Amino acid sequence: LFDGIYPFYPQQRKAAGFDISTVIVIVVFLTLACSFLLIIPGIRGRARLYWTLRVLLSLFMGVGIVVVQFTGDWETGWVQANTSYKSFSRAVVNADIGVHIGLQGVNITLRGNPVNQINETINYNEHFSWSFDSNYDRSYSEGLQKGLPNPILYVAEKFTSQSPCAVHRQYRISGHYASATLWVAFCTWIISNILFSMPALVYGGYMLLVTGAFMTFSLLSFSTVRNSPMCLIQIGTATLHVAYGGSFWLTLVIGLLCLVAGITVVALHHLNLDLLKTFFDLREEKAEEYQEMAEVHVNSCFVNKAL
Repeated sequence: LFDGIYPFYPQQRKAAGFDISTVIVIVVFLTLACSFLLIIPGIRGRARLYWTLRVLLSLFMGVGIVVVQFTGDWETGWVQANTSYKSFSRAVVNADIGVHIGLQGVNITLRGNPVNQINETINYNEHFSWSFDSNYDRSYSEGLQKGLPNPILYVAEKFTSQSPCAVHRQYRISGHYASATLWVAFCTWIISNILFSMPALVYGGYMLLVTGAFMTFSLLSFSTVRNSPMCLIQIGTATLHVAYGGSFWLTLVIGLLCLVAGITVVALHHLNLDLLKTFFDLREEKAEEYQEMAEVHVNSCFVNKAL
């Protein structure tokens, strides 16, 4: 017992708003974007617009590929219900219970309606990791020892390795391979940017197609969790259902964007190479390389000696 009561938190914890890794990734890419905007006035003519469009679009692809690795909303679900708050107590609270599933684990949220009920602040957000370098069952046991609220422990128990739901292994493997293919997509995105800085533009288009393909593989990998039927999460009289979240759809959009951009580059290479070189600011350099002299000055002294 803790001061005569069951061992809940000595101090009230605050729910986490953002994952620190997500914030770091966004700050890094925003820094790159701001650095480019500082030098964009030095680019003359219509090429300024082309450079801005290419760089910002490429940075959007890059930040999207990396940031979804750390987000926790590949699948989400919310339900509002009246539920018991803690063990060995008849206290019932009205709260929103949320599940946010990512590639590395699950976040379970409990927020009271209103937040202050039964002389307590009900606002929890607990993370349980199932990545290969962590132990989900141990995290769940620590939650039991800390005395987490009943709704959080009830939902967390559905994802343990000993649960009859049997979804722990499926989520763990699917998330691992989805994360691995996304890192490969990030590497191919870097290679495509390197190739676009060279005259061989079509190979940059091919690498964009490879990037879009690997992002599609990551979506297919995560979607395999649907092969395992999810147990009903019954909280009071309400049922919590999960569906694909923002990170899943963002990955799909960026993957399609990479595929469309890659197909466009390859098609322009075969159909209208001059337009492609103009967009990548290579046409002027080509013209200057083969430019003929419009005016020739002859030294008459050397001409007379030759004659």
